[in-house]
Amino acid sequence: MKIVVIGGTGLIGSKLVKKLREHGHEAVAAAPNTGVNTLTGEGLAEVLKGASVVVDVSNSPSWEDAAVLKFFETSTRNLLTYEASAGVGHHVALSVVGTDRLSESGYFRAKIAQEKLIKESSIPYSIVHATQFFEFLKGLADISMVGNQVHLPPVLFQPMAADDVASGVARVAVGAPLNGTVEITGPEQFRVDELVRRRLAALKDSREVIADPNARYAGAKLSEKTLVPGSNARLGETRFETWLTQSTRQIAAA
Repeated sequence: MKIVVIGGTGLIGSKLVKKLREHGHEAVAAAPNTGVNTLTGEGLAEVLKGASVVVDVSNSPSWEDAAVLKFFETSTRNLLTYEASAGVGHHVALSVVGTDRLSESGYFRAKIAQEKLIKESSIPYSIVHATQFFEFLKGLADISMVGNQVHLPPVLFQPMAADDVASGVARVAVGAPLNGTVEITGPEQFRVDELVRRRLAALKDSREVIADPNARYAGAKLSEKTLVPGSNARLGETRFETWLTQSTRQIAAA
């Protein structure tokens, strides 16, 4: 089966392409650096020839409100239009657990707009809502600086390894379209500030992490369970300590 992965050279996309190929599928990595641009439409007609499934794991290069909305609306419209012409039978998109509860954030308003376009299109679809990635914990600290401290809301979340995200998306991509949304998540719950503190400590990053109930997440105020998946979420296997040990080894070997 030919599966085109939009954003196929990024963190999740590259892992997804590898997993699909290992299972015998013709997985094609599509991104601006492979000659495919979803904003302009460049290369889309060619790459989608003979494709059964398109998986969109791309992300906006800018998180500024207007730019991110333009990215997700334009790229999703282009994808769906070209997919319809090519006879693609399944559109899969990666989104975020809690997206519908985060409309105060410009980024998540853009994700809501993306999902709306997919649901209204004629193409059978599956939307995968994943929780936050372990790999982005340091990045979360970087965007949560107030002065020289990291301010994070002490709310619950259930993050997961990027490998498990790719596995979860791969399972959906090779299955029948859900015409709905499925949640995938890590096996353990933590408080956001607690886990970022542990990640920074492992990196020997001395920044102080403050549990701040008024701190925002991508511009949105969080309640205790905004980022927590429902009871039917599919669980990834990798526990945080296992991932941390593996990533520390990889850094040491690099």
